[in-house]
Amino acid sequence: MNSIFKDLKVIELANVLAGPAVGMFFAELGATVVKIENKNTNGDVTRTWKLASEDINTPTSAYFNSVNYNKQHLFIDLTNPAEKSQVIELIKTADIVISNFKLGDDSKLGLDYESLKKLKSDLIYAHLSGFGKKSKRTAYDLVLQAETGFMYMNGTKESGPIKMPVALIDVLAAHQLKEAILIALIHKLKTNKGSKINVSLYDAAIASLANQASNWLNAKHNPEPIGSLHPNIAPYGELFSTADKKQLVLAIGNDKQFKNLCELINKSELIQDPLFLSNSNRVKNREKLFTLLKESIRQFSAEDLMQKFIENDVPAGIIKSVKEVFEQAENETLILNDDNDKRVKTAPFLIEFQ
Repeated sequence: MNSIFKDLKVIELANVLAGPAVGMFFAELGATVVKIENKNTNGDVTRTWKLASEDINTPTSAYFNSVNYNKQHLFIDLTNPAEKSQVIELIKTADIVISNFKLGDDSKLGLDYESLKKLKSDLIYAHLSGFGKKSKRTAYDLVLQAETGFMYMNGTKESGPIKMPVALIDVLAAHQLKEAILIALIHKLKTNKGSKINVSLYDAAIASLANQASNWLNAKHNPEPIGSLHPNIAPYGELFSTADKKQLVLAIGNDKQFKNLCELINKSELIQDPLFLSNSNRVKNREKLFTLLKESIRQFSAEDLMQKFIENDVPAGIIKSVKEVFEQAENETLILNDDNDKRVKTAPFLIEFQ
């Protein structure tokens, strides 16, 4: 798998997270990825996005390292004709260009699709924007989370809107761009023709609202902040404490799972209770149900309870810190090491080629 794109050449004219994440996807799978960084600003801005605990003298941040694995880096002044010519020569032999220029900057530099396809007719040109290809707005993930409903839904009534701790809109947009590029590669194999791709963070966010979007479009349900609770399912998202002070969540999706849960925690009487006979009943009466369940769950240790749940198909999970996640032995295969820097694989899937 790590050599599937060994004959592919990608020029990355993008910085921060979404564009570089797409470049790293191809680099991780064997492509030659050349990242062009602005020498006048000391490269990708995320090189300086360091934690308070990071060494200020190191050239890169942990943030930068997360999406810049296995790339070649060229520091270039694109406004300098001699230096820009180096990039042009690279593009002439490239398969894919990834860019996230601000509106109009690509044309000013002669690095827009219309200019570059004259140099290489089968070029796949993949561009990321924040709010669409006609908008000048500077886009950061936090702003997108605010303007696409994610922050409004996230949090609780007491906390108010809260952003997610991962730049999720960037991640979602990166996946959209990867999918579009892969489609363009299939098209190129069939026709020997290139493609121009545009993905905006805004559209990627809206497309990812999933059931919350359809809840509004079909039922006029405007999602309110309800913490980890699910508006359509119960018990789902409530936090339960165990005898050994661990916290866990339940994700009960059907009546059989609810029946198994009740039997395992010695609350069989709830199975036939009219208040909880169906998922709809449980959603309407979730607060009462939570009170009844939490008293029983706190009688068990987390390990014992999780073993019972797993053996009896009761979806549940222990709340773990990131530290705890990466202390689990099975996650070691998802970690990449590059010059003493560590990062998580961007392509964790397995494919068996026939």
